Amino acid sequence: MHDLKDRPLIVQSDLMVLLDERKPDAEQAREKLVLFMDAIRRAGAIHTYRMTPLTLWNAAASGFTAEDIVGWLTAYSRYELPFQAEAMIRKLIGRYGKLWLSNDSERLMMNGDDTLLEELSGQASIMQYVTIRLNSGSWELENYCRGPLKQELTRLGYPVIDLAGYHAGEVLEVELRKRTLRDRMFELRDYQQSAVELFYKEGTVQGGSGVIVLPCGAGKTIVGIAALARLGRATLILTSNSTSVKQWKDELLDKTTLQDSEVGQYCGALKQVRPVTIATYTILTHRKSKEMPFTHMKLFTERDWGLIIYDEVHLLPAPVFRMTADIQATRRLGLTATLVREDGCAEDVYSLIGPKQFDMQWKLAEASAHIAAVSCTEIRVPLHKNVSASYAQASARSKFRLAAENPGKIAIVEKLLQEHAGKPTLIIGQYLNQLNELAARLQVPLLTGEVPQQERQNLYERFKAGDLSVLIVSKVANFAVDLPDAAVAIQISGSFGSRQEEAQRIGRLLRPKAGANQAWFYTIVTDQTKETEFAMRRQLFMLEQGYHYERISITSDEDRQEEAAAL
Repeated sequence: MHDLKDRPLIVQSDLMVLLDERKPDAEQAREKLVLFMDAIRRAGAIHTYRMTPLTLWNAAASGFTAEDIVGWLTAYSRYELPFQAEAMIRKLIGRYGKLWLSNDSERLMMNGDDTLLEELSGQASIMQYVTIRLNSGSWELENYCRGPLKQELTRLGYPVIDLAGYHAGEVLEVELRKRTLRDRMFELRDYQQSAVELFYKEGTVQGGSGVIVLPCGAGKTIVGIAALARLGRATLILTSNSTSVKQWKDELLDKTTLQDSEVGQYCGALKQVRPVTIATYTILTHRKSKEMPFTHMKLFTERDWGLIIYDEVHLLPAPVFRMTADIQATRRLGLTATLVREDGCAEDVYSLIGPKQFDMQWKLAEASAHIAAVSCTEIRVPLHKNVSASYAQASARSKFRLAAENPGKIAIVEKLLQEHAGKPTLIIGQYLNQLNELAARLQVPLLTGEVPQQERQNLYERFKAGDLSVLIVSKVANFAVDLPDAAVAIQISGSFGSRQEEAQRIGRLLRPKAGANQAWFYTIVTDQTKETEFAMRRQLFMLEQGYHYERISITSDEDRQEEAAAL
């Protein structure tokens, strides 16, 4: 280990940690930090991470101890670990596993450490669910409160392990194929098998509820299918859009013994409720007005589901959380590439779906060639002279949009297309006016939410077949779209500082490629504007995963063409 002054971490008493990427061992320290912290900002070479009860409990659920975390921080810290920080880490980690729910002759019980239960006895929001304080270390609860109680305990800072068990659900005869219908050999990769085993946990009451985190392109759908086959129970699969519904069905029929008549699609005009039913979050949250009930939420109870799979669990809308709180006796599996939520609902994922049970770092997957190696580049361009006056007088929100729609970006897009001519390329943006203008100029198809589903599917198929080398897409392609051959993505605008969106867009490139297994991601931002501030936040998750953005600056309108040509 290097001298203290060369160590990369500064640990603060408020559980914030500063990482100086210029110091030796910074990369090794970062690999440890991501196991129990969230990245929240960066300023130059200084990255700021934050420990929260949730990040520490997820680390504890993965088997890490307070000794592990304190040891890592001490080893890489430039200064002595603050007493307050160490005490808080030990306190929060120490609470994990000290409270648990159980089922005793159909009675819901909360058991645990006497000290913690005594602390909770003063919380009215908890005691409303307690019917009898039976004895030291055991309380009988209202049977209906399993979900709401877990939410409230998480909010108060007391993690509870749910050992109350699950009902089995309707039996489903299903097995994984050894050879797919497409006549390819099929077997789970080692990490996919590990993820399924950690979720299932045969012979224990701890399995059957939790979140699996895998990079885009690493086979989250396969993990879900394998868990379904392992349990052999009727399954409800919830996903982000109708394109994903079709992809899930195709994969189920290709890789399992399920028949077409056993797999239903519940979206658009199709309302099929079958032993395996795939629906969208959008249809579940549909209602005729804000005063009316949700029309299709009854899907949760239309069959005796033994498993509910939440694809892209970081997108779970609030009404589905509320329904999930009521069905805690059903096994639940969350799948995602990133647990980052911009709406602050990560606690609800933890309490209602379950803790993080498997998390594969993106760079580890890349090193094993399970995903493509992606080169990330940020290109900063000046604000076009035609909009500079409007920008100066605009509101903060309007400033961001003017910068995002900067006409000066178009020339850069054209040069990048020349640089990567012939490679399957996605141009991704947020604003329809900008995308329509670009589509007209480049004479390239544009895919937005307004495009009918059949036409949308045709464009995807043409792109996958190689008949279409460039496709412009709006945010409809952020999630669960299978475009395995995409090798280049050019982002021209996005949703403010969404780390989640940045990761998902890069994820469109990650499926393994023939040959060098290489892909390229470009994000074009307007220099010295609101957009650069948001771009730095957008990149945080990818930086946390060990990716680096090369930065290229185009200094003026006059030399944009010359410098763009050098890309």
